Amino acid sequence: MISNYFKIARRNLVRNKAFSAINMVGLGLGMACSLLILLWVQDERSVDGFHANGNRLFQIYERGYYDGKVEAAYETQGLLAEELKRVIPDVELASGLERSRTVTLEAGAKVSKADGSFAGADFFRMFSYPLVQGTPETALTTPEGVAISRKIAELFFGTPEKALGKSIRYENRDDLMVTAVFENLPANSSQQFDFLRSWKAYVKENQWVHNWSNTSPETLVQLRPGADPAKVEAKIKDFIYQYIPKTKGSRTELALQPYPEKYLNATFKNGQVDGGRIGYVRLFSLVAVFILLIACINFMNLATARSTRRAKEVGVRKVVGAVRSALIGQFMGEAVLLAFFSGILAVSLVLILLPAFNALTGKQLVLPVGQPVFWASLVALLVLTGLVSGSYPALFLSSMNPIRALKGRILSSGSGVTFFRKTLVVFQFSLSLILIVGMIVIYRQMGYIQSKNIGYDRENLLYVPLEGELVKKYNLFKEQAGQLPGIRTISRMKESPTVIGHHVGDISWVGKEPSLSVPFADAVVGFDFLKTMNLKLAEGRDFSREFGTDSLSFMVNEAAVKKIGYKNPIGQPMWWGNRQGKIIGVLKDFHFTSMHQAIEPLIVRLDENTKWGSILVRTEAGKTKEALASLEKICKELNPNFPFTYQFSDQEYAKLYNSEQVVSQLANAFAFLAIFISCLGLFGLAAFTAEQRTKEIGVRKVLGASVPSIVALLSANFLKPVAIAMLIAFPIAGYAMNRWLQGFAYQIRIEWWMFAVAGLLTVGIALLTVSFQSIKAALMNPVRSLRSE
Repeated sequence: MISNYFKIARRNLVRNKAFSAINMVGLGLGMACSLLILLWVQDERSVDGFHANGNRLFQIYERGYYDGKVEAAYETQGLLAEELKRVIPDVELASGLERSRTVTLEAGAKVSKADGSFAGADFFRMFSYPLVQGTPETALTTPEGVAISRKIAELFFGTPEKALGKSIRYENRDDLMVTAVFENLPANSSQQFDFLRSWKAYVKENQWVHNWSNTSPETLVQLRPGADPAKVEAKIKDFIYQYIPKTKGSRTELALQPYPEKYLNATFKNGQVDGGRIGYVRLFSLVAVFILLIACINFMNLATARSTRRAKEVGVRKVVGAVRSALIGQFMGEAVLLAFFSGILAVSLVLILLPAFNALTGKQLVLPVGQPVFWASLVALLVLTGLVSGSYPALFLSSMNPIRALKGRILSSGSGVTFFRKTLVVFQFSLSLILIVGMIVIYRQMGYIQSKNIGYDRENLLYVPLEGELVKKYNLFKEQAGQLPGIRTISRMKESPTVIGHHVGDISWVGKEPSLSVPFADAVVGFDFLKTMNLKLAEGRDFSREFGTDSLSFMVNEAAVKKIGYKNPIGQPMWWGNRQGKIIGVLKDFHFTSMHQAIEPLIVRLDENTKWGSILVRTEAGKTKEALASLEKICKELNPNFPFTYQFSDQEYAKLYNSEQVVSQLANAFAFLAIFISCLGLFGLAAFTAEQRTKEIGVRKVLGASVPSIVALLSANFLKPVAIAMLIAFPIAGYAMNRWLQGFAYQIRIEWWMFAVAGLLTVGIALLTVSFQSIKAALMNPVRSLRSE
């Protein structure tokens, strides 16, 4: 019996080649798209999930209440990790972690750039980064020690075994001893570094960490087994007030976040963790379901539309004794069989598209063909797809009255079937329209971010690391480079202007309320900073060599002036900790973080003697290549032990929105696929409808109907569901995209034309799809139409 059903299913698929092909391609594309998304979602959810102690690892974040606002951030005090471990019994291990930065390492005759950071002595005991040489207990205990990756060990010493105990020079400044070699970090680790130095070295290099009002590094803790995170969080809530006095009107709290959750949940709202990348994971999980549903709807529509073709078959089967369950099994089996063929197509498409998808998302995804779980999941997906897509056709066909079916009185255009079919078309086009509106809004927001005047000129601005001999020879470098063709101005900065992450809390001014505590972003710069960055002054002046007291002066931005309350700020006193100075300039507000955040108060001071940072170089338009060649030549002369490297400001700025750029491109691709699959089904329905109405078209032509009128008649029925879909989709899309835009402090407005473009685009594509079949039917010879059976 089963073999007979299989044979019938195969014959039906072969007999209706065009409709089988449309169904197969639609389902194949839908499943391929869903598989790609699910691979991406699985990879995103796997990040940081490999740590053995993951359920006891927590990230500390700081929540600040001041000036009627609540804000939170991961930046914490430099000594916090050690103190938490010393004072709080439930904290078993703790480590500070500074943001990774690129430095120069040297061993023997080999020199290379590497990304590294500073971490506490407990770091390798907390996180599951296996050591191939050394022990977790001693890897980061001494200021002169350094733990390096297998890749760095093989680069400099040949093998990890040979690397242990050897000397490696850091920034041509410090001679460090390799105390451990760790395995190269997996791709699904949110932390990425080639080496780690000890936290003792960080404290030694950054004396500001002893001031508990300053924040910059992150703090990570591991709780003891059985410790209650909620109780620990309550204990550490007011922890920092053991080191700084409380003030009225402001409050700073410490809180815990499970470390494995941080990668997907790193956005704060009202001082609480409130989403992040998890929003995109959920969004695209939903998109995968939507696109698969659209493909299944195509199958349902085409199967029910062609039900009259199989009405007599159903009638005969019922007359000879077939029960309804057997008929349902037959038709569901056919749907599952078609789904399996579509699955083969889907897997083939995924294998072809995966390299391009990886390039787009920056992932290293592979199809896990060697894992039985993957094949089991794929089979389950195919069966589920087949059952969903074949459910309504099977129930509808199996419910036919055998007598009416044998007499040919079952019409697929009956009101109930037609209504259901149109409902499915409305549903799938609603999903497509939501995706198209989302695509337009995301594209516009990304364009707005890239084109918005952020307060300084990103074009023709590059950053050269201030390292090695350039630290001592900066003035000579500036003098020589400033005379080169293609170079306009040069300055320096302790941090990159793209992201100023360091904050200070001990800023004071005349009239400041004792209870007010306001964290200021701070920047340490050199002469010609404003000219090099093309920043604008609201009032006052830049730092100048003509004023010997400028080393004790400050510049602030407009946001800082609003916070301070000075009506005439120039010349007014300010205090940065124990450093007293006066304001000499007010900068017009500019963005020094991503547009997800509002512009914060900023204070800037002059220091031409910092030991690290970036040299800022403004090149002339169209002469960047010439300028880079000249800069490389000077750097090789002045700093021969360091390879010449640089970053373009506009590229560094673009990195702030990597996630959004990926989402934008994925949204474009998925919106196109959704509308393509929807129109694929519409094409099949139009072809079947035109075939059904062949005699009607012939009669109309004999009676004098024109080709355009027939095309309009056939097309109108298909455009009505699209119009209804707009009424449903636009409010949903508007609400969803408004929610998405709330994640940006600076955002576009959703305007009416965005919906109009989405609607016109959808109607245009649908009209082209339907018109092809309509014109073909309208041009048919009416004599042949009337003779057709």
